[in-house]
Amino acid sequence: MRNMKKYSLFLSVLLAAGALGLFGTGFSGAAGPVAELPVESGVPEPRDRDEMPVDGGRIFFGSIGEASNLISYLSTDSASHEVADLLFVAPLRYNKDLEPEPWAAERWSMEDGGKRMRFTLRKGILWEDGTELTAEDVAFTVRVVTDPATASPYAEDFSRIKELRVLDRYTFEAVYEEFFARAVASWMSPILPKHVLEGQNIRRTPFSRKPTGAGPYRLKSWDAGSSITLAASPTYFGGRPHIDEAIYRIIPDDATMFMETRAGRLDVMNLSPLQYLRQTSGPVWEQEFHKYRYLASVYIFLGFNLEHPFFKDVRVRRALSLAINRDDLVKGVLLGQGVAAFGPYKPGSWAIHPTLKPVAQDVAEARRLLAEAGFRPDADGMLRRDGRPFAFSILTNQGNEQRILTATLIQSQLRAIGVDARIRTVEWAAFIREFVNKGRFDAVILGWTIPQDPDIFQIWHSSQAHDGGLNFIHYKNPEVDSLLEAARATPEREKRAALYARVQEILADEQPYCFLFVPYALPVVQRRFMGIAPALAGIMYNFEKWWVPKALQRHALTP
Repeated sequence: MRNMKKYSLFLSVLLAAGALGLFGTGFSGAAGPVAELPVESGVPEPRDRDEMPVDGGRIFFGSIGEASNLISYLSTDSASHEVADLLFVAPLRYNKDLEPEPWAAERWSMEDGGKRMRFTLRKGILWEDGTELTAEDVAFTVRVVTDPATASPYAEDFSRIKELRVLDRYTFEAVYEEFFARAVASWMSPILPKHVLEGQNIRRTPFSRKPTGAGPYRLKSWDAGSSITLAASPTYFGGRPHIDEAIYRIIPDDATMFMETRAGRLDVMNLSPLQYLRQTSGPVWEQEFHKYRYLASVYIFLGFNLEHPFFKDVRVRRALSLAINRDDLVKGVLLGQGVAAFGPYKPGSWAIHPTLKPVAQDVAEARRLLAEAGFRPDADGMLRRDGRPFAFSILTNQGNEQRILTATLIQSQLRAIGVDARIRTVEWAAFIREFVNKGRFDAVILGWTIPQDPDIFQIWHSSQAHDGGLNFIHYKNPEVDSLLEAARATPEREKRAALYARVQEILADEQPYCFLFVPYALPVVQRRFMGIAPALAGIMYNFEKWWVPKALQRHALTP
């Protein structure tokens, strides 16, 4: 289940100034090597070290955008996935060290050279209506996700299964035609309840807003545009979470969210670099909050609609990329809290190209390429081709001040070479539903979470270039398709790395995205929450184990 976020558009439920939303996998995503996990202040500990975890209290998260759909297979925004992650379970999940471990499965194995996977589910896992979760639910989930009528952007993973065999009530096997490198990661996707959803139109079911889950929390209420409230599940097989309620308050403005956090009306948010560096010092912040800092598993990019007549020309894309000063973006937008990016992988990860570097600004070369592509300056120095001005819109979502500032700096840098880039912001839900998913944009500033497995098929393969697909810029390259397909069928890490290195070289040459930067995640958490244990997986991986001492439960439930 938690694996679904690997391709979430980053407008996070939890973070105030995110990538495509969630800014950094701040709370539940990977945080990279240990060296990248400096903790600014100590891990919260009970005042009495003998004090044991207790139940009770509430926690308030700040969300810059509202969830769109709690059926994870239909949503691409991390706002939806963050909530759904607490409602459903999956056969496997990543542990704190980012290693696969059983979750709903009691045990699992890979056989026949990785072409057959066998899972035995735990007995007694209950859906919240009291029905037991079984292997039939898994088989139903696979059928629904791979059904063309569902049109799930995540269907490709399960489509690789040649045969799914239900061996008994709790045991099933997935048989693959050939080795599939992402097979393990694909089984970290949520199980859906057959007895609830069978016979329904998955795209129109009320389940998307009133789900029946088997995870640590249940949906209590959803006040559209305002908040989503989850209640601890008393039947969760892993044990009832300690915190009674988790409330996601939808606050589409970073400054307002910060004030709400400072006033004690929010418990968790992701700080902007300015807030982190300059606005969270002093006794209130030092006494009431813990700050964390680590390189996020997300990259921010400027993506071109490749159906646009300007951006079909690779020379134009290269020129715009050369006009952008990424170091200035890191300094101006992130105040140094991040690093320049050159591709779709996290610095330090095994799949990243060994020698490629971020595109360095070269205004002279940018102008030369645009001249070669037929653009000529007018009397005001602005470029035209065949009488048409080089003007386009950069689209991003409202409330994301970091992204808007990024667009503003890029706008200035492009204007210096005679390109008129205009900025347009749209409310998040409409931004994704009406513009990104339908390809109704010239260029967008967004961000992708970076998965633990380096497979990027769903974002870059030409088969995913359709409405609602994750390849929403419509990038199509036969060599990239072949490389991605080969990498999925290659078990050896070194060989996979070589294939992905070639993909990165092609993307660097063709610039369908201008890869901009990888930010630091800068979460802040109210000090009264205990049980937080920063690890490679971030800080939210063990959220159901967080707790609040009785004396500090400010938001106790009332009858």
